[in-house]
Amino acid sequence: MSDLAFTCAGVRPDPYAAGPTLVFRLRISAAGGERVHALALRCQIRIEPALRGYDDAEAGRLHDLFGDRSRWGRSMQPIQFAHASVVVPGFTGSSEVDLPVPCTYDLDIAASRYFSSLGDGEAPLTLLFSGTAFRGPGGFQVEPVPWDREAPCRMPARTWREMMEQHFPGCGWLRLPRHTMEALLAYRSRNALTSWQETVEALLDTAGNTPAALVAAGARAEVPPGLPDGRPEGLPDGRSDGLAPEQAAAR
Repeated sequence: MSDLAFTCAGVRPDPYAAGPTLVFRLRISAAGGERVHALALRCQIRIEPALRGYDDAEAGRLHDLFGDRSRWGRSMQPIQFAHASVVVPGFTGSSEVDLPVPCTYDLDIAASRYFSSLGDGEAPLTLLFSGTAFRGPGGFQVEPVPWDREAPCRMPARTWREMMEQHFPGCGWLRLPRHTMEALLAYRSRNALTSWQETVEALLDTAGNTPAALVAAGARAEVPPGLPDGRPEGLPDGRSDGLAPEQAAAR
């Protein structure tokens, strides 16, 4: 199966997918005139961060992934992005096929954090292929795709942003511990709030920091001084658990 070759012809967001999805356009070539009846193709996609440069703003956003620039020679290693598979219909000579890759907006995932940290330019990727090809008369000859088949891909950084904007327009993502989510849910239900945005804004309003006031003042929310275990101190009722009275009751 050494005559199979792969290239990536481009990548785009899928505007009709239920969740964030990138579509990689693959071009597959088979030398000679023998027909490939079907190809069960697997693909591992890897980010190669060392293959591009970064300005100071990007370097700052990537600090929690790779540390200071002085360490990048050791810390900037490839990042696993995704595994995907597709069945390629029969072809002779060459064929093109779309490879859908579901994505996550979870910024605690290294790949998502990397893509969201880029400004302009491209994200360097490597697509590594494996799988099984069915060839010969009647398709009864089964051959593996060699493990050394791979293809580079330079995905524009704007492609990632466009995809996320389609599904989460103007929004960010925040992960919270389960007990905190339960306390927020109890507060939301008790106050008949219709969305998480209303819930957070109600809590900010209670604290005297409405979103409108913060924007108008051009202020940033500051984290209050913390105790050794990370909990805020100096609450009005003398508690140090960081919860409003109604949240404490919910717990």
